[in-house]
Amino acid sequence: MRALVISGGGSKGAFAGGVAQFLIQEAGKTYDLFVGTSTGSLLISHLALGELDKIKEIYSNVNQKSIFNNCPFVVKRKHGNDEISINHWNVIKNFIAGKKTFGESENLRRLIGESLTEDEFYKLKEGMADVVITVSNLSLNQVEYKSIKDCTYEEFCDWIWISANYTPFMSLARKNGCEYADGGLGSIVPIEEAIRRGATEVDVVVLHTEVNYLNRLPSRNPFELLTTMMSFILDRIETQNIRIGKFAANQKNAIINLYYTPTILTTNSLIFDKKKMTQWWKRGYLYAKNKNEETNPIEPNAQE
Repeated sequence: MRALVISGGGSKGAFAGGVAQFLIQEAGKTYDLFVGTSTGSLLISHLALGELDKIKEIYSNVNQKSIFNNCPFVVKRKHGNDEISINHWNVIKNFIAGKKTFGESENLRRLIGESLTEDEFYKLKEGMADVVITVSNLSLNQVEYKSIKDCTYEEFCDWIWISANYTPFMSLARKNGCEYADGGLGSIVPIEEAIRRGATEVDVVVLHTEVNYLNRLPSRNPFELLTTMMSFILDRIETQNIRIGKFAANQKNAIINLYYTPTILTTNSLIFDKKKMTQWWKRGYLYAKNKNEETNPIEPNAQE
């Protein structure tokens, strides 16, 4: 049983899309199970359907307005670098409206409903492959995994949206009497869940470098400090997830193929830049191609 696992990573999901495109289209891999967290959850339904061009088009054109109906920060370009600061007016508006987060991401929920149609949902649900979404239940203090086999169309779209809600910058969702947030807060690389569901070979796209090359500059404002702290926490969760996933694979004699980003793509994955994301998709494709050529070199013709 072969599984594809895609980690969280915000806008860096474009890189994962490129990797998946190569594995599915060029390497000819078929998957029985797709497990995603956050941006991985946004990708896997279309990957399972084979709608690679469609999801590539979405990731190549998404921007801040596609995600946020109330964006909590301002992005400014200074000396070739993106600098973020708090959009005080938008944050105050959110608090006045009784919201619990700095920003709101209802536009993303709308985009999910527009990109995954009911016909596509039922085609996927009736198919052989399982598609599993990772969410964090803050009320019960646990990670939950939502299979498409157990969901209605509206529920499944909600879980995808919830999985990608990077609180406290995006919406805090309430469903079934509980508060839910980004799946990455509990399991950013859900390898263990893929193994638990019976996978014997797992291709894993980790939207982070294998070695930490980053030495962060001092925070310039409270917003940067908060994003830096969240990134630190998620990096620790990611490391733990991979370690546990490898242990689970050893226990079950499963094979894990890890695809890390070869370089640092961005220091803030909440910035959705169409040009950069288009480039990252191409880089992901080429990286997977080069990695597979190194692992499985083409043997010369015996007659030559």
